[in-house]
Amino acid sequence: MSNNLLANKKGIIFGALDEQSIAWHVAEKCVEQGAKITLTNAPVALRMGKIQELSAKLNAELIGADATSVEDLENLLKQSMQVLGGKIDFILHSIGMSLNVRKGKSYTDINYDFMLKTFDISAISFHKLMQSAYKLDAISEGGSILALTYIAAQRVFPDYSEMAESKALLESFARSFGYHFGTLKKVRVNTISQSPTWTTAGSGIKGFKEFYDYANKMSPLGNASADACGDYCVAMFSDLTRMVTMQNLYHDGGFSTMGMNPAILDM
Repeated sequence: MSNNLLANKKGIIFGALDEQSIAWHVAEKCVEQGAKITLTNAPVALRMGKIQELSAKLNAELIGADATSVEDLENLLKQSMQVLGGKIDFILHSIGMSLNVRKGKSYTDINYDFMLKTFDISAISFHKLMQSAYKLDAISEGGSILALTYIAAQRVFPDYSEMAESKALLESFARSFGYHFGTLKKVRVNTISQSPTWTTAGSGIKGFKEFYDYANKMSPLGNASADACGDYCVAMFSDLTRMVTMQNLYHDGGFSTMGMNPAILDM
């Protein structure tokens, strides 16, 4: 159901790959609520995923960009402003990848070159994006920038490997840049800590199904879906949350507050 919460707003959505992607659902929800958007992903992802279908469905320009490249990010921002007809009102950063996890490297046998690449893709890209937008004055007064994170930034999930440190860094960038963007133009910067979600990236983590079931049992409301996350992002992009910034916001059915749920004993 549309309430036109994002009527006349312009946005950029990073990270949609296929229907499992949270970013895919966010993009659909934003357009449903009246926004005009551009979609972006790494050039290799444009060839591998189904984002072309989403682009056609939403009538959204698709602009390839390597999020670790400042040049690509600047080009993305400039092209998006040209295509959308003005400054950007909201951005979703939904990017994360660990080469160590993909290669099956344990946390106690980390390849440090892989680790640095993980940090660059999953966290430093967020700073690069915001710095590029800041210098180009690409964000509208009162705009909203979001990045997706995970509770492993605060708690230990051994198989999440150095992605945990990446998410901690990501959240720190949101707080620090949130100060500068807020002072400059009342732009909000927040992170959303989402439940374990059946995405292409998430399902590749060892033991994901077992942990997904555990979190679903532990959470009073169950795991939050990608579709529900789309609704939450819309709320954070809208003017209804214009005084919320520099926060890590849990969207996890209550998991982050639980100590023990008796339902777990039944498992």
